[in-house]
Amino acid sequence: MLSALSRRRLQRFRRNRRGWVALWLFAALFGLSLGAELIANDKPLLLSYQGQLYVPAFKRYSEQQFGGELPFQPDYRSQYVRQLIERQGGWMLFAPIPFSADTPNYDLQVPSPSPPSTSNWLGTDDQGRDVLARVLYGTRVSLLFALALTAVSVVIGVLAGALQGYHGGWVDLLGQRVLEVWSGLPVLYLLIILSGFVEPNFWWLLGIMALFSWLGLVDVVRAEFLRGRNLEYVQAARALGLGDTQVMLRHILPNAMSATLTFIPFILTGAITTLTALDFLGFGMPAGSASLGELVTQGKQHLEAPWLGFTAFFVLALLLALLVFIGEALREAFDPRR
Repeated sequence: MLSALSRRRLQRFRRNRRGWVALWLFAALFGLSLGAELIANDKPLLLSYQGQLYVPAFKRYSEQQFGGELPFQPDYRSQYVRQLIERQGGWMLFAPIPFSADTPNYDLQVPSPSPPSTSNWLGTDDQGRDVLARVLYGTRVSLLFALALTAVSVVIGVLAGALQGYHGGWVDLLGQRVLEVWSGLPVLYLLIILSGFVEPNFWWLLGIMALFSWLGLVDVVRAEFLRGRNLEYVQAARALGLGDTQVMLRHILPNAMSATLTFIPFILTGAITTLTALDFLGFGMPAGSASLGELVTQGKQHLEAPWLGFTAFFVLALLLALLVFIGEALREAFDPRR
């Protein structure tokens, strides 16, 4: 059950129509990206052969299982495989977009990158890959990266800020000096140097960025704990014998989390733009991976194909705008002056 204060905050958030609609639109886009295999896939979602059902989109089968000669996974979009299936009275159910993120369209009538058509709704890139499919898979990578980075940042930032603000004294002084030195490190240069030794991937980038992304939350949480540790009800809790950990978790942290929650959408936007920038510079995801930064690079390299640049711009603008609207609504909902 929500407390009376939480219900009032929820009502204030819902009254902000722009933030409320943005939250639902963002949830819908995130859900679509999570189910990208069901929307864009070069393998059938369901296949019937000799009275048996198969799910090639989620399980690997060989061509020999469908009457072919090769012991490898078949190209389900080829005419040869289609004839093998249809001879036995079978059928295949494809996704609405019959291309995966790395599937080239070999049936193009014009050179790549090709403009939008009935086969490729947003056109293709310079390797003939469907742009809409790559947007779906790239959006999923960006959002999962941003959510994971935000979760790690919140945990580390809240913990560091809580310890500094609650204990104060030499703990706070030492923590502030460490933060000053740590925040002065050039993150981009470190990534460029390390990329010469290790091939960047999702987890490698997440680990490196998590070392620095939590710094912005420390000051907010620290200020709340510095203010809250001297309040009367906190002193009363200490007098009743509660330990420092219980006082921090029960009495000060809930107030500090109110301010922290308003920063989460902005941390998400920063994570998305950081990953996009790294991909654009060539220090992000491995080459060939579906990402929004790679799409921006395609638009820059192929000015004669404006649909690539426009697609990258509108997708990024939509995601970032939705997150900013959600952040503004959260800030108004948790504003203590209201």
